Amino acid sequence: MVTSRARGRWAALLLAGLTPVVAELTLGNPPLRQAWLLLLWVPIYGAGTVLIRELVRRTGRGWLAILLLGAAYGIVEEGLALQALTSPTIYGVADWAPRILGLNSAYTELNIPYHAVFSVALPILLVDLIVPDLRHRPYLGRTGLVVAGVVFVLGALLLRWTTTFIDPGYQAPPAVLAALVLAIAILAVLALRFAPRSPDVPATAPRTIPTPPVVACLAGVAAFGYLALLFPFGGAQHPAFTQGGWVAVPMVAAALLAVVAGVLLRRWTAHGGWRDRHSLALAGGALVAHTVFGVIANGENTTDRLSLAALGLVMIGLLSLLARRTR
Repeated sequence: MVTSRARGRWAALLLAGLTPVVAELTLGNPPLRQAWLLLLWVPIYGAGTVLIRELVRRTGRGWLAILLLGAAYGIVEEGLALQALTSPTIYGVADWAPRILGLNSAYTELNIPYHAVFSVALPILLVDLIVPDLRHRPYLGRTGLVVAGVVFVLGALLLRWTTTFIDPGYQAPPAVLAALVLAIAILAVLALRFAPRSPDVPATAPRTIPTPPVVACLAGVAAFGYLALLFPFGGAQHPAFTQGGWVAVPMVAAALLAVVAGVLLRRWTAHGGWRDRHSLALAGGALVAHTVFGVIANGENTTDRLSLAALGLVMIGLLSLLARRTR
């Protein structure tokens, strides 16, 4: 019989392996023909998400803490390792929108929430649904927690080293790095000290909430809309095919979309009618929509788009199997 500790280790490994697949591969970054690149990203992505889950479960916090730490993770990856938040050259993102306080504004608005949701929250949610009896418990002991932390730091250093070949010659100013570290520290304190604790039962009486298919559709619209508003695609040089100062319009629209989605989700999950099938619909709708966007925006050629579409069909099949278990 497999012990609970051994099952926890397997769940942690599953989460570590699933995270870069959800965050990068199913969006078409990289294309399927370069899937081996995930091996370079597992240390920072996988260990980072495992570390976040362990800290949140050990402190008894809830999903707000996961999202706050997910945003902190995004700053570590994009700000400290890749340094894409401030680089004037990498990926051409400095030309998407005006730079604000030295930050590539549209890229920052796109990627910090993206990492919080797709690199952290959704992989944790999926593994909680796959291994439901461990969802409220840490997967690892103290040694495992330390190992996850060490691997995460080494993964960030590895990513920083590889980025020197992608964006040679750029190094963020020390003042900027210090500000990013301070932002990470503030988010961590808010998450682990002030975020609400996870309740065992809903605090208020059940009320009508959307059915799982409706939740999936709304999650898909929110995910696709957010990406489409901020990520230039289809030959566009700026978000949503805008020019000049009009770039502020899709940026504000994306922020409002995120706020509305967050408020609705908070209301629905705070009441007794929310079930695992709703959570799976939420994750599935967001994942399918972001893969559809990847097919449209990320495919360099027809082969890449077809392979990503095929991966999306496999993902839908796996989500369907999980839905049968959830019922």
